[in-house]
Amino acid sequence: MKHKKHPARFDRVLLIVIISLSLLGFLLMFDSSVIESYQTFGSPYALIRQQGLGLILGCIAFLGTFLIPPKFWIKFGKIGYIFGVLLLVLVFVPGIGVELNGAHRWLNAGFTLLQPIEIFKFLFIAAMARWFSEHQRIRPFLAVTAIPVILLLLQPDLGSTMLLVLIAVGMFFLAGGSLKKISLIGLSIIPLVLVAIFLSPYRLERMKTFLDPNYDPLGSSFHMRQAIVAIGGGGFFGKGIGNSSQKFSYVPETSTDSIFAIVGEELGFIGAFSLILGFGLFFWLVYKTAQHPDNSPEERLLVFGLLLWIAGQVILNLSAIVGLLPLTGVPLPFFSYGRSSLIMILFASGTILQIARQNK
Repeated sequence: MKHKKHPARFDRVLLIVIISLSLLGFLLMFDSSVIESYQTFGSPYALIRQQGLGLILGCIAFLGTFLIPPKFWIKFGKIGYIFGVLLLVLVFVPGIGVELNGAHRWLNAGFTLLQPIEIFKFLFIAAMARWFSEHQRIRPFLAVTAIPVILLLLQPDLGSTMLLVLIAVGMFFLAGGSLKKISLIGLSIIPLVLVAIFLSPYRLERMKTFLDPNYDPLGSSFHMRQAIVAIGGGGFFGKGIGNSSQKFSYVPETSTDSIFAIVGEELGFIGAFSLILGFGLFFWLVYKTAQHPDNSPEERLLVFGLLLWIAGQVILNLSAIVGLLPLTGVPLPFFSYGRSSLIMILFASGTILQIARQNK
């Protein structure tokens, strides 16, 4: 009996959703970044020009996925993993790595700064797709996950660490890993996270802020409180595009971590909820792509891993902005400023679309 194929329009809908999120994200990022850009660079267009370069490179990466089949990344997953770990190590090498605000998260690529973790996410998922399709041995899995986790904590980047662990554990479960082993992984991670929080003053302050929003309202709690004020100020229909008052230095990082707060203020509940529905449609299409019976086990895990990555970032970002989680610094896919993030999100989306097209 033949499996039912996706309708011919399935991949077209996915393509339209990807383009829509990319263009909407670009426009809203410009709107949110005007004041921040002017105050930092003396021009309201500085950040959007840089993001425009990221969008162009992202579109090239998106089209490039149609030249390289997904099975290539799966086949050479181990080599990709080693290359990705090397990139994470290079951020600590003087002259190559770039330190900003006490964090070692970037590489000097000459014409731009490169954030290796964005590349590593894709390479890690491809390697795990190959690994888990063959076996689910717990000790090697913990070893290959612990290496990048330690490097990320040293940068430090707790948000990306949490996301990487989420991806790894999620793929392990979807590949057939036992719930007992997953529970043991979770129990082993908790002490590591607590140590990472208590050894870092700024992380500890963020945790105190999360537990008590009234703690230090003009200091560590300022970011979260102002983000919630912005969202609440938007009401049902919002103040209108360009009419945000909170982006005038009230909400920090309006073009990156806090962009959803400005969206909520200007577009209101209707606009913010529509954005969430757009992400929901994208996730559903990716889920249906992963579930297609013509996919090999490796392709299925690859798509599920990419879904965990993008959906995980969305959940972590939105939850932090509305106060359900501590602030983590995780960008909102397609929307937050960040060239490395945008390029790799579009690259991942292109890979998903390619698998959807081959299943027509």
